[in-house]
Amino acid sequence: CKERIQVRNLPMKLIDLECAFDKSKIIFYFTADNRVDFRELVRDLVQKFKTRIELRQIGARQETRLVKGLGICGREVCCANSLPNVERVSIKMAKEQGMSLNPEKISGLCGRLMCCLAFEYEGYLEMRKGIPKCGKTIHTPAGCAKVIRQNVLRGEIAVIMENGKEVTLKAKDL
Repeated sequence: CKERIQVRNLPMKLIDLECAFDKSKIIFYFTADNRVDFRELVRDLVQKFKTRIELRQIGARQETRLVKGLGICGREVCCANSLPNVERVSIKMAKEQGMSLNPEKISGLCGRLMCCLAFEYEGYLEMRKGIPKCGKTIHTPAGCAKVIRQNVLRGEIAVIMENGKEVTLKAKDL
């Protein structure tokens, strides 16, 4: 298939293939920037393999799921092992999790927002429920204070007391 793609000078990249156990069908997965007219390629492949041929165009996330690889965390990419179908991933999810909005830091191998942002989003929302928001004035045992930072994973907030002193408090103690 790769050879025929080159011979026909088609603007596509072959990623993977599946062959039915009884060899009744072969499915080729490919990526391309635009639609590709691959009818002649299918004819070539049918002639060569004498079976039913399907070509399926996939997106960047599906390509990464099939090829696999290591994410910036050092583990196998989430879409390849733990997330069967990733719902839409948004910048809002990165903001809620306190991530840097630098595209290099929040993009996966596919060049899109990392799948794990969606996977962890609900957990962050749940943990954030009992923590006062930044800018809010709260009452502590030592007096009034203004919240300046949150550490959702630790369940802590940093506050500035009325006397100007910065203090870190556990949200559960408030």
